[in-house]
Amino acid sequence: MTCAEEPVRTVLRPADAELRPVIERLAQLYRHDMSEFLGHLPAADGTFGFSRLPLFFDEPERSALLIQYGSVPAGFVLTRPMPEGATSISAFFVVRALRGRGVGRAAALELLRSRPGPWAIAFQPVNAGAARFWRGIATAAVGSAWHEESRPAPASAPADVPDDQWILLNTEAAGPLAPRLF
Repeated sequence: MTCAEEPVRTVLRPADAELRPVIERLAQLYRHDMSEFLGHLPAADGTFGFSRLPLFFDEPERSALLIQYGSVPAGFVLTRPMPEGATSISAFFVVRALRGRGVGRAAALELLRSRPGPWAIAFQPVNAGAARFWRGIATAAVGSAWHEESRPAPASAPADVPDDQWILLNTEAAGPLAPRLF
């Protein structure tokens, strides 16, 4: 399938048991993309490991959402609670064919709107595209009422993984975001 020129609706769908295999397949593409920045290599069977992915289906406080572009799976979002009370976007992925078309922006703003309150969004500073994207999303969501800080990579990460950059914002006090998508 190719991308249509006319506007197509982007929606977020909770990933239930039926959608789990779709998320698992898209997660391979995500891990491949991140290999450029984090050095992930495929296993002997050619797949990329993602040991934490099942947690987003099995633990009730975590969530997996499918990003749909019309009827096509376009990507996914994984969220989890942070100890300080914020919701963290643990992974956000849009297929390459749809990047730069507003699909990720629409999905990210809808996600932030869906749960008013504090958010924590991590990205790797070397990933310039992610840095531009998330700074733009933060500004669209809350204007200048966000800040950014560097935090050490998780203890479980390999020793050579650089610190994460975090955007922290609160959508509870924010004015209206972009038009509602669903």
